[in-house]
Amino acid sequence: MATKIGKKTSNKQKIRFKHKKRIRSKIFGSAERPRLVVFRSNANLYAQLVDDAKAHTLAAASTTEKDLIKSCANIEGAKQVGQLIAKRAQAKGVKTVVFDRGGYLYHGKIKALADAAREAGLQF
Repeated sequence: MATKIGKKTSNKQKIRFKHKKRIRSKIFGSAERPRLVVFRSNANLYAQLVDDAKAHTLAAASTTEKDLIKSCANIEGAKQVGQLIAKRAQAKGVKTVVFDRGGYLYHGKIKALADAAREAGLQF
């Protein structure tokens, strides 16, 4: 993992990096079943489909896009990002993914994004 933990990193971030490292040691995305990565900042929410074998991003969606700019990083925004990433994945021919919650708890926005992606047709 290329994440640097410095002196100014908060204890909460250190714990998340520890969880992230443990999760990433167990999951791997391929071309047939890419990894759905979620990153959450204070203002926005990001999702990517990553093929780890080629180190290539297949599709991405976030709340910073023009059609989603009105929604912020809340549960409604997470649902919209989940639906959008599922639609883009199906356009690329991807039906199943491996979910990488990025060290965040599977609760709130992360859960809303995953549920919306499932409802839109992705299989985890």
